[in-house]
Amino acid sequence: MIRKNLSIAALAAVMFSVSSAAYAQCGGASWYGPGFNGKTAASGEIFNENAMTAAHRSLPFGTKVKVTDQRTGSEIEVTINDRGPFVGKRIIDLSKAAATKLGFRNRGVTSVCLSQL
Repeated sequence: MIRKNLSIAALAAVMFSVSSAAYAQCGGASWYGPGFNGKTAASGEIFNENAMTAAHRSLPFGTKVKVTDQRTGSEIEVTINDRGPFVGKRIIDLSKAAATKLGFRNRGVTSVCLSQL
């Protein structure tokens, strides 16, 4: 009986750690805003280039993501509300505000790592 309870507890611990494990992905990031501001995002929200939002190809809308610039170590938090990017191997498109806060708006692109919050 003790062995059965222990194995159930161990299985529950493994399942909990897998289900709560943070999503992680590294790759290119770009930003967008002009030309899209005020238009409807894929989530149905009105896109606001001054909000801390981002587009990702597959993360569910509403997902909070920590974005870390690999070059500078700067970190921001954004909410996924759109789909993209659809250019090359980029993994995330940040709003103008998010790119500004992360510090790469003038460069246009940077390398980042994402982790789900």
